[in-house]
Amino acid sequence: MTETLKTDTLVIGSGIAGLFFALKAATIGNVIIITKKERSDSNTNWAQGGIAAVLTKDDSYDLHIADTLACGAGLCKRDAVEALVKEGPEHVKELMRLGADFTMRDGELDLGREGGHSKHRIVHAADLTGREVERALLANVAKNPNIQILEHHAAIELITEHHLRKKTNDITCYGVYALDAHTGRFKKILAKSTLLASGGAGHVYLHTTNPPIATGDGIAMAYRAGAEIHNMEFVQFHPTSLYHPNAKSFLITEAVRGFGGILKTKRGDAFMQKYDERKDLAPRDIVARAIDSEMKKSGDEFVYLDISHKPADAVREHFPNIYERCLHFGIDITKDLIPVVPAMHYLCGGVATDLYGRTTINRLYACGEVSSTGVHGANRLASNSLLEALVFSHRAFLDMKNAHSNIENRVEFPDWDESGTESPEEWILVSHNRREVQQVMSDYVGIVRSDLRLQRAMRRIEFLKEETEAYYKRTKISAELLELRNIIKVAKLIIEGAMKRRESRGLHYTTDYPNTDDKHFLKDTVLRSF
Repeated sequence: MTETLKTDTLVIGSGIAGLFFALKAATIGNVIIITKKERSDSNTNWAQGGIAAVLTKDDSYDLHIADTLACGAGLCKRDAVEALVKEGPEHVKELMRLGADFTMRDGELDLGREGGHSKHRIVHAADLTGREVERALLANVAKNPNIQILEHHAAIELITEHHLRKKTNDITCYGVYALDAHTGRFKKILAKSTLLASGGAGHVYLHTTNPPIATGDGIAMAYRAGAEIHNMEFVQFHPTSLYHPNAKSFLITEAVRGFGGILKTKRGDAFMQKYDERKDLAPRDIVARAIDSEMKKSGDEFVYLDISHKPADAVREHFPNIYERCLHFGIDITKDLIPVVPAMHYLCGGVATDLYGRTTINRLYACGEVSSTGVHGANRLASNSLLEALVFSHRAFLDMKNAHSNIENRVEFPDWDESGTESPEEWILVSHNRREVQQVMSDYVGIVRSDLRLQRAMRRIEFLKEETEAYYKRTKISAELLELRNIIKVAKLIIEGAMKRRESRGLHYTTDYPNTDDKHFLKDTVLRSF
């Protein structure tokens, strides 16, 4: 039996994009937020660095725009970048009015600097910015009677004409089928508008800085529903995650290098000057490839990040969480070198949107890491992601507000049909296939790629897809099975994007095409199921 819920607005995801949007949408109607774990489980909650915004007289929109465009390696959409930079500061101030408590110094915001930025413009809350933003937004959501959060609800499929067995290229989203993981019951949630804010896809890879919820669900669902997907080959590996068997790729924020941290080999030699004139403040793709190169040359499994030359009190003040976390593993960052290794951090591609968060499916919006707005291009500038979530969720709300008055939901959709399925035979298939996808992607579709590696990866992912789809069709749905299916789909999209782009640009580097080819590839890589 499927329970039917109706709402004005449905939000899938409870990170900064979903919550910021929901608070605005609640001013014009009822909102249901579904999140597959606890409401605070999101990539936002794990974001350490901060939010980039022009807030001082010695900075300017032009400088922030130029930094973003330079980092994006020719693929940023300038109008999207201008909207981000010019509208962002007001939304940062709005977060402060909502109660976000950012780090201050002498009565002013304490602005940090990160790789690729020409000025100090990073608003932060010590080294746990995301957690503070999430706390403030959730506190406001909890007080809003028009917002209902459904925790432990996994989205299965976007509801479209496909569920009425209608074939059309003019696709409309009417809501979502969801699984209540606690009860095992299904829900059909119908809405005038749906926002995908389901985050990224870090767990497509073996090593990631993302929380366990980042399995690419929104991208996979949107693709299956017929949405256009852009630039999936641009996977950002954070250069510096903590290398320790028990650390689970704990992120060492970019701000540590902004504060003066120096990357060194295990022999103690600084090396970034060999790769870029900006040295340790070069953009992440350059730093990640430099570390990868040094590790391959030496055979070492990690390099070091050294901040021990800075005053100990200042280090503890700026990075209290990192200090305590590293100390837990026996590393005193005020004295010791920090072992680090690159890990999958951020997906620059995703569900294609316009300047108002509209996807190619009617009444379906996308914001945050799940989306491809044109801001990041071939490489994301540090701390632009939280800003993007704020700016484009607000823009999506403005468009939705104008559209809602003309929408009436009169279409009847069937309940979710689980007939003919059986209880799981062996859970080991799900866990084994998940690990295998992650291993294949890490081995063959990582920082440095080649045609041979991509072909090997595609063959293996295709086999895993066929095996998992057969299992999915005969087995009762679980959240774990949904995640596996989505991970495989996103892995395939990343490989397809990488195979289409026969050049090296930004985050996509291939040894077969080491040069950038503006003549043929100064454009988005477009993927669509039909």
